[in-house]
Amino acid sequence: MTAPTYDMVDFDEVVEKFDPVLGLEVHVELSTRTKMFCGCSTEFGAEPNTQVCPTCLGLPGSLPVVNRSAVEAAIRIGLALNCSIAPWCRFARKNYFYPDMPKNFQTSQYDEPIAFDGYLDVVLDDGETFRVGIERAHMEEDTGKSLHVGGATGRIHGAEYSLLDYNRAGVPLIEIVTKMIPGTRERAPEIARAYVTALRDLVKSLGVSDVRMDQGSMRCDVNLSLSPRDSGILGTRSETKNVNSLRSVERAVRHEMSRQAGVLLGGGTVVQETRHFLEDTASTRPGRRKETSEDYRYFPEPDLVPIAPPAEWVEELRGTMPELPWARRARLQQEWQLSDAELRDLVNAGALDLIEQTVAAGAPAGDARGWWVAYLTQQANAREVALDELPITPAQVARVIALVGSGELTNKLAREAVDGVLAGEGGPGPDGVDAVVAARGLAVVSDEGELVAAVDAALAAQPDVADKIRGGKVAAAGAIVGAVMKATGGKADAKRVRELVIERCS
Repeated sequence: MTAPTYDMVDFDEVVEKFDPVLGLEVHVELSTRTKMFCGCSTEFGAEPNTQVCPTCLGLPGSLPVVNRSAVEAAIRIGLALNCSIAPWCRFARKNYFYPDMPKNFQTSQYDEPIAFDGYLDVVLDDGETFRVGIERAHMEEDTGKSLHVGGATGRIHGAEYSLLDYNRAGVPLIEIVTKMIPGTRERAPEIARAYVTALRDLVKSLGVSDVRMDQGSMRCDVNLSLSPRDSGILGTRSETKNVNSLRSVERAVRHEMSRQAGVLLGGGTVVQETRHFLEDTASTRPGRRKETSEDYRYFPEPDLVPIAPPAEWVEELRGTMPELPWARRARLQQEWQLSDAELRDLVNAGALDLIEQTVAAGAPAGDARGWWVAYLTQQANAREVALDELPITPAQVARVIALVGSGELTNKLAREAVDGVLAGEGGPGPDGVDAVVAARGLAVVSDEGELVAAVDAALAAQPDVADKIRGGKVAAAGAIVGAVMKATGGKADAKRVRELVIERCS
C-alpha cells in the first residue's frame, strides 16, 4: 500500500500554527589512540577490517577493558558543559541487530551516565544568548561502516550488495543529549545550528576530538516535533540521523518543520521514525520505525565493573580545563579591537584560530588578519577547501609577513611566495618560505647602485616626463616608478624608487 503524500507548508505558516520542540543528540568520536574496550588502533583511513580484534568483534572468550583516556575525556566534556559528574556509573548492553555492530549489542550507558544535568549557552546571529539544557553525556562505542554498492541512493534499498568495515566498531564515543528545547519558534533552525557549532568549538578546544563532521567524527541526530501553537501538547517526533554538517543541521530542522506541518494540516499522523537527510535536495526521507528504550532490552554490562571517578581526580581535571572558546573570543576581540560583526565574520570564516596562531608565531594581529581574510580566503575559495585545509601553516604566513615588514619582499612578491608554498614548493616550516623566495628569485632589489642605474635609465628613456618632474610636477614620477618596477620584475621597493626619482630630478 502506497503511503499518502502531503504538501510541504511554507515556513512562515508553520510558525504561525505550530510550536517546534527540538532535541539534539550529538555523537563525538574521541581522538584516543586505541578503542574504547580494546587495544586496536583508531587511526582514520586504514584499509578495511585491519584494525579489529576478538574483543571489538565480540568473539567468544574475549573480555573488554575500559579505556582510561576515554573516561577522562568524558569527564572533561561533562565539566565544560556544566554537568554534574556521577560519583558512580556503569555500562549497559544495548541490544539490537545491525550488520555494522558485530557483537549484536552496543556497550553504552543507559540510566547511569557519567555526566548529567548541564547546559550550554549559545550565541545567535543577532548576539542574543540562548541556553540549551543538557540531559546527559554518556560513554559508548561506535559502530562499523556499511557501504551499499549499486542503486541510485547509496542506501541499502536497491543496492546490489553491501560491504562492511569494522575498523570503526569500538571507537570511543561520547553521546551528548539535550533536554527538550521548547520556545524556539521561528528560530529553531538557527538555534540548532548555533548549538552544534558551539558544541563543536567547545569539544575541539578540549583537545579530545578533531570534530571533523565530514569524516564522521562528529554527527548530529535531529529530533523534532510540532505542537499546535500555544497548546503545550507534545507532538510525535521524528529523528533525522547522522546529519554531518552545520548547514545541514539547520536545513534538516527547517525541512522537518515544513514536512510535519504538511502532514498535520493534511489530516495525517506524524510517524515516530528515523529519517535520512538528503544533501542534494535538503530534504529527509523515511528510514525505520523508531524503537523505544524497551525495544533495546538494556541490562547492566556483566563484563565491566562500574566506574567510580574519585572526586579528587574530577577536581584535578577541572583545574586543567583550557580557556573556553567564548572566553577566548572575548579576550581576542578586546586585544585586537574588533567589532562584534568583525569577530563574527572571522569565526564564520574559520580564520580566528589561524590568525591567533599566526600572531603567536610573531606576526602583528592586523597583518595576520589581513592575509587570512583576504588573499588566503580567496585561495581557499578558488580551491573549494576550508581555510584550514590550505597547505600553508600559520608559522609560514608569519614568516611571509616578517619578510614584508623587513622590506625583503613587496606585497606583490609576498603573494608570489605564498603561491609557491601553496603549490608545495620549499618544504615544510617557516624556512620553506625562504626556500621559495630563493628558488623563484623573489627578493627585493636592495642594491642602491642597481636601483640608481635603473632610475637613470628610465629617466633617460622618458626625457619629457623627467622635465615635468624637474618642473615641479611630482605626480609624473609615477610613470618613472612604474618603468623601474617593470624593469626589475616588480622586485624594487616602490617607495625607495620614488625617493630616488625625486632626488635625481632635483
